[in-house]
Amino acid sequence: MQAPQVFSFHGGIHPAQNKAQSLQLPLGRPSLPSELILPLGQHIGQSSRSISKVGDRVLKGEIIAINNGFLSSYLHAPTSGTITAIEERFIAHPSGLSDLCIVLSPDGKEEWTTLNPLNTWQTDAPEDVLAHLAKMGIVGMGGAGFPTQVKLQGATKSPLTHFIINAAECEPYITADDILIREKTLELVKGIEIFQHLVNAENVVIGIEDNKPIAIAALNTLLNERGSQIQVAVVPTKYPSGGEKQLIQLITGKEVPSGQYPADIGILCQNVGTCVAVHDAILLGKPLISRITTLTGDALKSPQNVEVLLGTPVTHLLDYADSQEKKLHRLIMGGPMMGYTLDSAAVPIVKTSNCILAATKKELPTPAPEQACIRCGMCEQACPASLLPQQLLWFSKSQELDKAEHYNLFDCIECGACSYVCPSSIPLVQYYRHTKSSIRETREANVKSDLAKQRFEARKARQDAEAAEKEAKRIARQQASAAKTASAKTAPSTGATPPVTTQPTAAPISDEAKKLKIDIAIAKTKLKKRQKELLTAQEAEHLEEISSLQLQVTEQETKLASLEKEFSKIPVANTAPTAVTETSTAVAKAPVSDELKKAKVDVALVGVKIKKLTKQLDETPDNQEIKDKISSLEIDLIAAKAMVEKLTSTSISAPVTAIQKTPISNELKKAKVDVALIGVKIKKLTKQLEETPDDQETKDKIAAFETDLIAAKTAVEKLSAAPSEATPSNHTAEPKAVITDELKKLKIDTAIAKASVKKVEKALKKAEEIQAPEVDAIRQQLKEAQQRADDLEKALANPDALQLQPQSKENTEKAAAPINADADKKHKIDLAIAKAGIKKAEKNILLLKEQGKDEAEIIASEWPAKLIEAQAKLENLESQPSPEAQLKANIETQALSKTTEKATENADIQADLAAQIKKQKIASALAKAQINKLAKRLESTPEEADSIQQEIDATRIKQQDAETLLAQLIQSKDKQENH
Repeated sequence: MQAPQVFSFHGGIHPAQNKAQSLQLPLGRPSLPSELILPLGQHIGQSSRSISKVGDRVLKGEIIAINNGFLSSYLHAPTSGTITAIEERFIAHPSGLSDLCIVLSPDGKEEWTTLNPLNTWQTDAPEDVLAHLAKMGIVGMGGAGFPTQVKLQGATKSPLTHFIINAAECEPYITADDILIREKTLELVKGIEIFQHLVNAENVVIGIEDNKPIAIAALNTLLNERGSQIQVAVVPTKYPSGGEKQLIQLITGKEVPSGQYPADIGILCQNVGTCVAVHDAILLGKPLISRITTLTGDALKSPQNVEVLLGTPVTHLLDYADSQEKKLHRLIMGGPMMGYTLDSAAVPIVKTSNCILAATKKELPTPAPEQACIRCGMCEQACPASLLPQQLLWFSKSQELDKAEHYNLFDCIECGACSYVCPSSIPLVQYYRHTKSSIRETREANVKSDLAKQRFEARKARQDAEAAEKEAKRIARQQASAAKTASAKTAPSTGATPPVTTQPTAAPISDEAKKLKIDIAIAKTKLKKRQKELLTAQEAEHLEEISSLQLQVTEQETKLASLEKEFSKIPVANTAPTAVTETSTAVAKAPVSDELKKAKVDVALVGVKIKKLTKQLDETPDNQEIKDKISSLEIDLIAAKAMVEKLTSTSISAPVTAIQKTPISNELKKAKVDVALIGVKIKKLTKQLEETPDDQETKDKIAAFETDLIAAKTAVEKLSAAPSEATPSNHTAEPKAVITDELKKLKIDTAIAKASVKKVEKALKKAEEIQAPEVDAIRQQLKEAQQRADDLEKALANPDALQLQPQSKENTEKAAAPINADADKKHKIDLAIAKAGIKKAEKNILLLKEQGKDEAEIIASEWPAKLIEAQAKLENLESQPSPEAQLKANIETQALSKTTEKATENADIQADLAAQIKKQKIASALAKAQINKLAKRLESTPEEADSIQQEIDATRIKQQDAETLLAQLIQSKDKQENH
């Protein structure tokens, strides 16, 4: 048979071969080691999944780990014995890290499991043959370890022109394939014939370098005897002719395009070791449990090739080849060009281990230090992939990942030819490997980021749709309730039958809206399913599935958004029903006021803040600061809801005629507020009980509050059912009296004076605790504040001050007149200035910390005093009602105002305690930071140990004092919340 034409490829080098050393002795077979270490990741892709347990006895060839995904493989026991451990062990990897391994202790019996050859491989479907190969654990044995069944699946999708068997073995020192061809020529040819049956290629060629004359002669002799159509292409010895793309170019003259695979141009390559393994798996039923490995190097007395069981430790092989420990300089897995140094000789042989090189210092001297690139261009001339190594080096050093990828960095086969010829000793391959890793990490991060963004947008759209739906239902309920209340009040007051309306107050949901809601629910379910599938594919690194699933998720999100937009256009109910009555006294729905809208927005905002803080509290249950914020916001929520209820009742009760709405009594309002407050306390104690289920005190408090809640709800029901005392017998009721402007001002001044007394009392208590020199001055201030409060209370108790005036149109307009703009503006400016002062002080304190100032220096500065002063000023301004709120005060909400005032006082106390707690936390944190700083200083300057240790002890005392005071403040705050 005529030999095929041989072409050439760009670049390449001719390093010393050094192959004769390991071919002096015949193929060796080492004895069984004391243990076999079998890593679960012996191939590219996902690691295998162990199905064995510690203590299990296994037979030779028995499955001990199965594939764990599309790009994975089976693992078998290399001999009979007992599984002694499944643990992390060091593996043969450039990182030198450990991985999960199955440790097998041989029993020496070599008992085989039942072997199942596939004798019908010629008639079975190719899919069945590939499944059998997968179960036998066959992977590529040339170095990459790509699962064979996966590679064949990709190759059989389109017709092949060439099936190439790689026998070049171009790496110096390695002769494993050479001895394999000599010893197992028949098995190799039969394995090639099995491959040819599966892929049905037009041409089958064995590519082998001309430095293996004995192997070439053995192949030609056997092929001629069998009359085989398999061709032998003898290629010139040049490194790296054994590279897949380079061998294809040598034999076919075709170049694999950048970013594509050989199968894309109709070519498939397999290593000779893989062909022999396929022969054993199909015709003998033997799984892949051993391989031929070269033991070579001047540090070995008996270099040779050995057929070794997978999992055999390298130390066992070194002993077998008579390693000379004194001469051993570097131990390399693989060849000198593409291999990597082993940190430990305890690592095992795996399916891709083709060589162990025990080199002396003379063979592989320590690399020279890297020098500056002289731009000689030798790397470009040697590159077999026709790249520009010098440009890729600049991009790698400057982390210009996009440019490196644009210059086809991933076409680099990492052969090391560029580093070999570089006169500046630049480790070019190491730079390229690092840059490839960075690009892969960036890609993965971008995929995860895009997925997270899509999930967030989908969640936001879903929440918006749900909120819109809830709002529509709420408006419908509110309108129905308003219409029902108006009808109930109109009928008894007119003494006539209820008005006849021409249309209902709330239109039922249409069939179209119902259908859209069903479609939206189905779309959401499908979207969740697709997102879950996409996440699973990304975790398993199924690259071929990710893109299609990504498109499906995007399409489903677009469909869902379209449905929700269409649903939002359909009105759920009539928002402004008009009622036509038989009489002239029609009750019209009052428009929603700006105050009511603002109050509803406040309720929603406070609710969102509470929900957000509650989620944070679930992550950090012991965060007392978050608990304090939630307690304060819950009080604000109660007040905001009360305001909404008040404004809602006011807006609903705006009749066109003189029909008066029966006002809610102060007792009923107070009872409702009590119900809300008790509910909040029960909820808070329930959360505490979840953290400490055995706390009997908390259980007793919950039981007591539940009793109070039942009583409060009963009071609400009684007051709601009882007729209001304020209900007029007719429409000519006496005009309602209002409080004069002077009385309003007097009440406000009295409330402010009382609040001032309480604050001065707190300040006096603190000063007495720390024995401050300002105690006498604060006592005098308290005396003056108390005197002012007493004088105002006496003035308020004067009957003349309580004189009421009939409510006239003039007085009503005067009470509702807008507040003086200058006073309101000044109040807001003062608030803004106080808040700005707090932020400025906090910022400067943080700046001092960053500059490395210790606690004493920070306290000695002006900013802590300014911070406390600004906080006190802000608390004083916030405790005072704004001029606008003062003018809008109404006598009908007097009882609610008292309740709110009480809640505000509690909030002030809690805010003060929270501020003190925060201050002590800062002091404790500063002390801890100072201790850490001193500890580092102690390590660096041991000669100053005594003085530094004294500073640490003093700072630790400050920290303990701060933490003790902090615990007392937290206990006081808890007592205040329980009350």
